[in-house]
Amino acid sequence: MSDKNYVIGVDFGTDSVRAVILDASNGEELSAAVVQYPRWKVGLYCDASISQFRQHPADYVEGMTEAITQSLGAVNEEVAKNIRAISVDTTGSTPVAVNEEGTPLALLPEFSENPNAMFILWKDHTAVAEAAEINAHAKLFDNNYLQYVGGIYSSEWFWAKFLRTLRTDEQVKNACHSWVEHCDWIPFLLTGGNCASDLKRGVCAAGHKALWAEEFDGLPPKHFFTSLSPLLKNYGTLFDKVYTSSMPAGNLSAAWAETLGLSENVKVGIGAFDAHMGAVGGQIEPYYLSKVMGTSTCDMLVAPTEEVKDKLVSGICGQVNGSIIPGMMGMEAGQSAFGDAYAWFKEMLLWPTKNLLGDFDASGQEKILESLNAHLIATLSEKAAQLEVKESDEIAIDWLNGRRTPNANQALTGAFMGLNLGTDAVRMFRSLVEATCFGAKKIIDQFVKEGVEVKGLIGLGGVAKKSPFIMQMMADVTNMPIKIHKSEQTCAVGAGMFAATVAGIYPTVEEAMLAMGQGFDKEYHPNTDVVGVYARRYKKYCELGDYIEKSIN
Repeated sequence: MSDKNYVIGVDFGTDSVRAVILDASNGEELSAAVVQYPRWKVGLYCDASISQFRQHPADYVEGMTEAITQSLGAVNEEVAKNIRAISVDTTGSTPVAVNEEGTPLALLPEFSENPNAMFILWKDHTAVAEAAEINAHAKLFDNNYLQYVGGIYSSEWFWAKFLRTLRTDEQVKNACHSWVEHCDWIPFLLTGGNCASDLKRGVCAAGHKALWAEEFDGLPPKHFFTSLSPLLKNYGTLFDKVYTSSMPAGNLSAAWAETLGLSENVKVGIGAFDAHMGAVGGQIEPYYLSKVMGTSTCDMLVAPTEEVKDKLVSGICGQVNGSIIPGMMGMEAGQSAFGDAYAWFKEMLLWPTKNLLGDFDASGQEKILESLNAHLIATLSEKAAQLEVKESDEIAIDWLNGRRTPNANQALTGAFMGLNLGTDAVRMFRSLVEATCFGAKKIIDQFVKEGVEVKGLIGLGGVAKKSPFIMQMMADVTNMPIKIHKSEQTCAVGAGMFAATVAGIYPTVEEAMLAMGQGFDKEYHPNTDVVGVYARRYKKYCELGDYIEKSIN
């Protein structure tokens, strides 16, 4: 083997897939490519009015192929010849129905246009009723099968979406052999899998979304599922064994090696969720909350298992041994809308422009919209940063896509309070940003209330890199410093670190992280002049949130 070792990290985000090629000796990024999902980009198979968000598996396959191919095309042949491993991360819970061969049903001609045969994206909330049933059902058992997922099952997760799909689509129900997470299917695909029962499940998705637990020796017993619904009678034992992402799923298949121009000796790692691998790419430390901030947030915290012991943290999205770093307890929380909240506000402001440009020719319309899309949020941020923070200002609730943490409830909705004739777009935007920061503080408070220390924050992702205004407010609201990681692609880089471990270049993920990590390039500290005002406004945010929750219930 050459002394030169390179790895590929692939990150499947909500809107696009990105691939990076890294020098495994130091983490240097040699090339990167980002490819948008073409069907998703034009809104196919989705209906936001009913919270239906589906993605076609062809978007993933075509996007991944193009992204890896572009990345390889930007490096020399010597690098391509010495690629040792590929690891992937994806959004989640984003599951799909597959046939006996492990093929997503939407890749079959008869299901190619059926949204129920496609991947059900993490932010799809069509299974709210099913999640409520699971929560009520779990209370009937002496053993609390929700204890390792924070005590509440979410409509964003594996079993709720599966039950909803089986109930609503007879054709999919009859053709479905198994139910598989996106992060588990991609490694199966790349290794040439052709039998669903051979598919290797990662501990990350299994533990955080599918109720797998070491303490249960796998999934809850079959009667838990069959008594929930007879539709689940054939699926209560979907899998029992799980793997950490430091382990290989297999080698690149001959077909994929030919497609990508790589060797069949390239190893493929077990997949995981984007935020979990992103936390590794962002050099997570014990008791630091690693916040991957994109369309939503996923907040990761790791702690030594010997320190966590038997402590159960309620209201979060699970605690799973080895889900982030093998040998450490991985804890997950997050917000259902973060960047999506800002995107919603931007679209509200752009509606008149998009619908009243009839007097301009097509090229003129395109240029105006392109300029507004590029500058609107940045300009709002610049103006909002100039406003004095007052206790009496407008206040908002950020539950525009429900609430993930603490205490998942996707039936909740957002709100603005205190609007008057002096309220303008800038003031509303400022209150919305503040609400997302208050939502972040609620997560910190939940960990602390449950006896888990939070020493500081690590900011990752597009919002963290691009918005000083939001990051400064985050520091002010939480009264904590927040370090911003250098890498633009922490999730893909984290996948690359796992790939280096899978290839045997490093014996542990921690050693890969130490050698390949790029460090931090900025740190925001709380402004003591406004910390007190935000603390008083946070109390109002909590009171308004309580009122909304009680009014819905």
